[in-house]
Amino acid sequence: MTLTIDHRPEAPSGPPKLGPAELRLAQQETLDTPRMAYGLLAKMMFKPVDLLYGRRGSFTKFAMLEIIARVPYQAWERMGYWAVHRHAGRSALAKRVFERIVDARADQDNEQWHLLIMQDLVQRHGHRQTWLLHRAAPWLISFVYYHVSWVLFLVRPDWSYRLNAEFEDHAEHEYMTFVADNPHLEHMPDPGTYAEQYGRYGSVADLLRQIGHDERMHKLDSLQSMREPRVR
Repeated sequence: MTLTIDHRPEAPSGPPKLGPAELRLAQQETLDTPRMAYGLLAKMMFKPVDLLYGRRGSFTKFAMLEIIARVPYQAWERMGYWAVHRHAGRSALAKRVFERIVDARADQDNEQWHLLIMQDLVQRHGHRQTWLLHRAAPWLISFVYYHVSWVLFLVRPDWSYRLNAEFEDHAEHEYMTFVADNPHLEHMPDPGTYAEQYGRYGSVADLLRQIGHDERMHKLDSLQSMREPRVR
């Protein structure tokens, strides 16, 4: 017997892509909005990053941060599959849990495009990356962040979502501030290496503004999930 599927819902397409005027407005909104009140765990993560890579933004620092940014979504995806297995006998609940998994995967994929874009910019501009600072250190920080996110989600999911919201808020402000501090980026063409998958922009400045806006959307998603951290 052949089954016909009339409609199969696709994975979320990710944060909306903005035009040039919208991107400038989004940047100004970020710059006009105070950063979140970061908790102890977030500060413990941001401080060593600033010590190792400098307080000011750079392509190499952003590439390192994007390695870490994928981590909580991976932890939530793992917990989601465990929950689907646990509630397999309750199909409606299992379906809602799986929808959370799909959303986490979409955010993780979006962060992966950010990483690929930043690595491409690092290589194009000939910035030096060392094994210790740009391979070993990000792996170690990601390892710790993954397990912290996983444990927090196991104990109090809203704590895990809050920590990610703080990380994404930090990233949003870092990108938008970096563009504001480097006006020459307005005249630097977007190389468009991943234009087919991510879109092409009029300048590297707009490309980074789009990434910053993506981080804002991830932050808002996490804040929304805090209101109903457990799927019922």
